[in-house]
Amino acid sequence: MLRAGIISQVRMGSTRLPGKVLLPAAGRPLLDYHIARLRQSGLPVYLATTTEPADDLLATYAETNKIPYHRGSEADVLARYYGTAQEFGLDVIVRVTSDCPLVDGHLIGAAVERYLAEGNPLVYRSNSIIRTFPRGLDFEIFSMQMLAEAHTIATLPYEREHVTPYIKANPATAGRVIFRDEMWPDGDFSRFRITLDTAEDYEVLRRLIEDYHAEQLDVSALLALLEAHPEIMALNAHIEQKTA
Repeated sequence: MLRAGIISQVRMGSTRLPGKVLLPAAGRPLLDYHIARLRQSGLPVYLATTTEPADDLLATYAETNKIPYHRGSEADVLARYYGTAQEFGLDVIVRVTSDCPLVDGHLIGAAVERYLAEGNPLVYRSNSIIRTFPRGLDFEIFSMQMLAEAHTIATLPYEREHVTPYIKANPATAGRVIFRDEMWPDGDFSRFRITLDTAEDYEVLRRLIEDYHAEQLDVSALLALLEAHPEIMALNAHIEQKTA
């Protein structure tokens, strides 16, 4: 049986908002919410952090919270993913980033079931190739075979930093489609940001969690909450996403 797992890349360094993943909301670090929601997928969760001294804090966090983790290069995130997947014996990797405290584990779990049913290690799947979900719910699914090929062949700094550009450009990659299912809402919600990259993003997430318990909501209820509170979502509407 194929072993699937979620690898979340995490580090304390951030150009716009250093230490962002450990910022508090309702008395808990945002990373707590990220991990808890990922675990709703039913898949094991692994942290991929760096060997930089600043990330000793994240290694301690992982050990304290009994989260398996791997430490690797800060700049070569592709190598860090490969090292994590290799260390924990993964055949199928779900890639997420730790700046998504409201990522939806149920969504990921359903997508992985669908991916595994296809039985094709050359299929790449993501819910952000055609973006309709808000930034902050993104995930990618690919095989260890594809990750190993990218790790071996990709040479461009952009490919090493962003993990999947080589995989997505590979002609053998079979399907780059958005996941859709009858349990997921229709509509375009890509105008919303619930990712964490700036002080404005943090304020949005803090309010959603502290005032409306967004961390307890499934994806349908979460999207309804975002639509119901344009005054909150306007706080970071002007933020431009960094190129990835």
